[in-house]
Amino acid sequence: MNEKTNNLNAQSERFNAFERLTKNAVWPAYLGCIWAVMYAVFVRFYQAAGGTLGLPGQFEDPKGVYMGSYMAGVLIMTCGFILIALVKPWGRIVPTWVPVIGRRSIHRLIILIPTLACTAYLIAHGISGIITKALLLAGVITIHFTGWISLDVHSLALWDLLFYEPWFVIMGILSGLTAAHFTQTSGISLAAFRRSLVTYIIFVFLLTMFCTFSIIFKLS
Repeated sequence: MNEKTNNLNAQSERFNAFERLTKNAVWPAYLGCIWAVMYAVFVRFYQAAGGTLGLPGQFEDPKGVYMGSYMAGVLIMTCGFILIALVKPWGRIVPTWVPVIGRRSIHRLIILIPTLACTAYLIAHGISGIITKALLLAGVITIHFTGWISLDVHSLALWDLLFYEPWFVIMGILSGLTAAHFTQTSGISLAAFRRSLVTYIIFVFLLTMFCTFSIIFKLS
């Protein structure tokens, strides 16, 4: 009887390891912020300024691409700082200078929904990109890239596989861990957290498969 009880306790501890990690750890938010700022500055802003490293070709509309890179950099940097707000007390209350609703608590869904949506997009984008670029390099599929006058497809696929897509995956993981921390410290019950986590993982998996098959069958 004692042996069975010990086994059940051990299984429970293993199952709760993720919950303990995400509830106590705030480092994913800070690391995610740094990860986002570095990418925004050294990739997006660099490319917006005309940098060509990692872009093995010539664009049809360089000015449009540069502006798009700049806007993406601003958005990515903003998302990085939002992760910090998720682990700080001031990220849960409307600032006092806001008329009428100042000092009121911010409902957790207002922050969680966009954060989880971005997390799902990042992970699905990264994993589907890694799978399809690997298939492209292996000669299994062919992907036609638009918006280029000239392009070294092999080189671009390598950049995606080894640099761009892994960034998406890592950023998505850090964002997801931060969202899990925010959820557990916002008053939600443990049972609800567990149910929501399983549902969300299934959703991300299905979204990733959808993105992967969309790329393969629409662009191959």
